[in-house]
Amino acid sequence: MEVILKEDVPKLGSRGDVVKVAEGFGRNYLLPHKLAIEASKGNKAVIEQMKAAAVRRSAKEKTSAEALATQFEGVSVSFTRRSGEHDQLFGSVTSGDIADALAKKGFDVDRWKIQIHEPLKTVGEFTVPIKLHKDVTTHLKVVIEKEATE
Repeated sequence: MEVILKEDVPKLGSRGDVVKVAEGFGRNYLLPHKLAIEASKGNKAVIEQMKAAAVRRSAKEKTSAEALATQFEGVSVSFTRRSGEHDQLFGSVTSGDIADALAKKGFDVDRWKIQIHEPLKTVGEFTVPIKLHKDVTTHLKVVIEKEATE
């Protein structure tokens, strides 16, 4: 039986793939769980249209991400935080803090696109990658300064 996958199925294929499966697997698992549809001529045409639309949408998103990446050149964000000995911060600077600082500068970046593996906890300069699209990554300079104590 040939089916068109509507979702990524482990060890079988990804969304939009036309695959051959056993009759029972297709009828008893894939079709009832809405993971696939039967591979008829009409369904194949619909899937091809969906794939073409997804490619166009991805190209458009990539173009806008590249334009945003060029705007990030020379941009940096600064934070002033209290710190203790050895320039360790009381608290941290997270991707949410960086996203808020960018929003104040007019950039709309989701905090999940800011790729820091753990919050920044020391005073200094950091280069933080921002993944705007699966093919477009830019870097942002983050400066953390020690708060003046009296």
